Amino acid sequence: MASSLFSYETLVHALAGATGSVVGMTAFYPLDTIRTRIQVEDSKKLQGSSWELLLRLANEEGIESLYRGLTPVLQSLSVSNFVYFYSFHSLRKVLSTKPSALQDLMFGIIAGSINVLITSPLWVVNTRMKMQTNTYTNLFQGLYQLYRKEGAKGLWSGTIPSLLLVTNPAIQFMVYESLKRNMTSKGQFDTYTAFLAGAVAKAIATTVTYPIQLVQSRLRAGTGLKPLVKDVKDKPSTLFRGLEAKLLQTVMTAALMFLIYEKLVRLVLTIMRVRMTKR
Repeated sequence: MASSLFSYETLVHALAGATGSVVGMTAFYPLDTIRTRIQVEDSKKLQGSSWELLLRLANEEGIESLYRGLTPVLQSLSVSNFVYFYSFHSLRKVLSTKPSALQDLMFGIIAGSINVLITSPLWVVNTRMKMQTNTYTNLFQGLYQLYRKEGAKGLWSGTIPSLLLVTNPAIQFMVYESLKRNMTSKGQFDTYTAFLAGAVAKAIATTVTYPIQLVQSRLRAGTGLKPLVKDVKDKPSTLFRGLEAKLLQTVMTAALMFLIYEKLVRLVLTIMRVRMTKR
């Protein structure tokens, strides 16, 4: 069991997943900024389509505002996805006898829970760094100041909805792995098909879990839920405010992530097998 948990193959999956997520997020980060601000700010200027908002914020606040907090997001994302991919593939390697959608869902939920408990403080600071009122200059300063001001409770604010949201990557991986198995059995799976499978999987997972993501973002930002509850009573569709931007960002990011992930895994594992056969 120990050799399975700490294998080079599992490490390759984790590093490839982390790398793919960083590239994907970098490419589509402005959409993530739009999504966060729509979710947590009650501002009239944040109304309109995602593309209209991108142009408006770029004109009014400068293009740099669309990339506010990018560095800490990439730092957190690399850690988060490394933990998630490592946990998921370790569980599959140790416990899975015959891969199935139900097993993938279960492993995804466990891996997501481990990830949330370890990396939640990083995402709390990230959310606040995207807001115009933040005073953090970097991730580590943000963690320190937040702990001094709000203690452990502040660092892990939004953890409960985050734990509920482990269903998001769990559903994503379940759908992705199911599509991958189906296409592979037909000899149709390649790295570009992975792009499409990743997009479909993320679109399903995001739409199903979006209301919880909205609550999570507001708790992390310290905005509070009272204004949201009032708005939902008047207009239930408020629970899906920012979904368009979220879908654009997460679907494209996930699709690019899985494409890069599959390419890196195949490349590294092929190199490793060639070296082993030469010994």
